Order: sequence, then C-alpha cells, then structure tokens
Amino acid sequence: MRVFIAGIDGYLGWALAQYLTARGHEVAGNDTYLRRQWVAEMESVSALPIFSMEERLEAFHERWNKALIFREGDLLDYEFTRGFLEEFQPDAVVHLAEMPSAPYSMMDQKHSVFTQHNNVIGSLNILWAMKEVCPNAHLVKLGTMGEYGTPNIDIPEGFFEIEYRGRKDRLPFPRQANSFYHWSKVHDSGNTMFACRIWGLRSTDIMQGVVFGTQIDEMGDDPRLRSRLDFDQCFGTAVNRFCCQAVIDHPLTIYGRGGQTRGFLPLRDSMQCLTIAVENPPEAGEYRVFNQFEECYTVEELALKVQEAGKDVGLNVGIQYYDNPRAERDEHYYNPDRENLIKLGYQPHHDVLAEMRIMLRDLMGHKERILAHQQILVPDIRWDGSRRKSGLLARDVVAK
Repeated sequence: MRVFIAGIDGYLGWALAQYLTARGHEVAGNDTYLRRQWVAEMESVSALPIFSMEERLEAFHERWNKALIFREGDLLDYEFTRGFLEEFQPDAVVHLAEMPSAPYSMMDQKHSVFTQHNNVIGSLNILWAMKEVCPNAHLVKLGTMGEYGTPNIDIPEGFFEIEYRGRKDRLPFPRQANSFYHWSKVHDSGNTMFACRIWGLRSTDIMQGVVFGTQIDEMGDDPRLRSRLDFDQCFGTAVNRFCCQAVIDHPLTIYGRGGQTRGFLPLRDSMQCLTIAVENPPEAGEYRVFNQFEECYTVEELALKVQEAGKDVGLNVGIQYYDNPRAERDEHYYNPDRENLIKLGYQPHHDVLAEMRIMLRDLMGHKERILAHQQILVPDIRWDGSRRKSGLLARDVVAK
C-alpha cells in the first residue's frame, strides 16, 4: 500500500514510517517541524537526541534500502497539501500532524486560538484535498480518548444506541472534552464524519490512549532512527515524563491524589494498531471509530509501576503529590470499550513493567541531558490561565 503520513517527524510519525516500511508499504510524508519548536518554547528538549531530517532520511535509506519520500510543508498551505497528495496518490492517509497538548492549548488566548486554528483547519484541508485528488483513499485520523472525557457510564467506540421518549437511534457518543486541544479533536471528528457522509470518503477515527515507550524493534541500533521522547509539562505524557524523572532522582510528579484514570499503551502497540487500521479500510462513505489502548490505570498506579521498574534496574524512585493545575475530577468511573481492533487481530502486550524497564535503561544514557532541563519538571500552566508552579499537597509523600 501507498501510505501518506502527515506529521512524519513526530513521536508517532517517525516510528510509524519505519514500522510500515518494514511490512513492505511505500511511505511518504510531510512535516513542518513544529513539535521541535514547541518543545524549545517550553525550554526543553527531547530526552533522546533527535537528528535532523536530512540525517534521518539518510539512515532510513541505509536501513531499508529505499528512500522515504519527504517534503517540508504545512497542512495549512492547501496548495501544498493538495499537490503532494495528488502526486503521491496514497491508498491511506495517516493524519498525525496536529498540536497534541492539552496544557499548551490552555496557556493563554494566543495558544488556545492557535491550537484550534492549526488542528481544525489543517484537518479540513486534508479532507478537501482527499475529496478532490484521492477520493478513494482511507483517512486514518488520530483522535484521542480525551474526546470522551470521563462520563459516569461505559464508553463505547464512537457510537451508542439510545432510546428517548419512545424512539430509538444510533448516535455519536457525547463528547465531554477537558481542554481546548481536546475540543479541537472533537471538531475534527465531527468534520470527518460529515465529509464521509456527504462525499463518500472513508475514515477510521482512532481514539488513542496515552502512548509511552522509547523504541520499537524496527528502529534497530542506529540512534538516527530513534523517535523523540519529551518530558516537559506540555509534551511529556505521564509515563514518559515519570521515567525521565526517575533516571535523574527527581520525585515523580503526581497531580492531585493521582486518581485520574486513563487508557495507556506502549509505542509498539500504537504502531500495531495504526497499521491494522491502515491495512483494513472501511467501505466508501463509512466513518468508524476505534478506541485504542491496552489497559486503564490511575496516574498513581502508573507512578508505582515506574517505581517498581526503577527498583528492578537499580534506581531509588520517589513520589510526590502536587496540587493539580488542571480542572479535572481526581477520581471517577472509567470503563471504555476496545473491541474493534481486537476483532481485526490486535494482540496487546501486557508486560507494562518490561516496557518501563526498557525505557529506563534507554534514558539512563541521557541523564545529563534531562538534568540540564530539570527546572521544567514541576508544572506551572493552569486551566484558569495563570502561571504559577504547583505546590506540594499536605500529603507530600516521598515514597523512597
């Protein structure tokens, strides 16, 4: 298959390009390097050194003996987007080119407006370009489990049946997003569903949980082929951030009591799921939703697992509880479905501790790089628009 990856320089995009190529697919993609700029804006870096795209492309060619078709360009530039898709004629378009951070979207008016404009307009441009130049291609759009929020009922995969005043219908499950970023993804989902209905496009909307991990097997030993791994408050997801904190002996930063529950999955499982979606397209006009995660954990449970994994590799990992800068419930019901990918062959990896041990060993070699930016490890972006560092809670437990 010919697969186009929007956002190919990112954490998921660069890994997916290699995963798909290893399976014989032809890959092309674009990026405008905004993730690198956003992390620098947070006064941080990737914990794993990131090479230039020129060096990455050279390493890619050496490993796979084929070129990766790449162009620098922005999805907001419609002529660029349309022209690249028209020339490449993909069988599938994987859309990973959005600003993916809730805290970044909540910093201030400027960042919230940027998030909505960048994400919603970029996605609309892809939909229009596909309609005009590759209408039979399959759009695999990366959504987020955060679109659903934390309702007090089970979460289906996109749709549910409802009876109201004696009538029944199958409707999109209500979205209760908790940041301007997550609402941008809700808008994307609505626009994509609408485009499938009126234009006959086909799309899989991936409601992905929180991804963690430093590597997939396809990357081999060449450091140029490694993907990025962020640990700042905006782009460092929970497990990745915790593992970076662990290797520099910084207590793991739990927000509130740590009872927030989410779905998580290793990077290697994210690659498996995205590839299953790519290789099993829906029918023309069909908009389907896959919930993509392995297991659900509270933030505190994850911190304790990192602590255990740290002990296994010789680290003494502490935990501290900070007042939560986010406006979210600390404890809640959370029970999402995930049957669609299982039916198509997804086989989850269940050894989370093994994955964490791999991460910790990988990160130990870059301890000084993380230490140089440890001032950014305690959050200061708040949902009320203020900027002040979170303080320790009264239960400032340090579990050594």
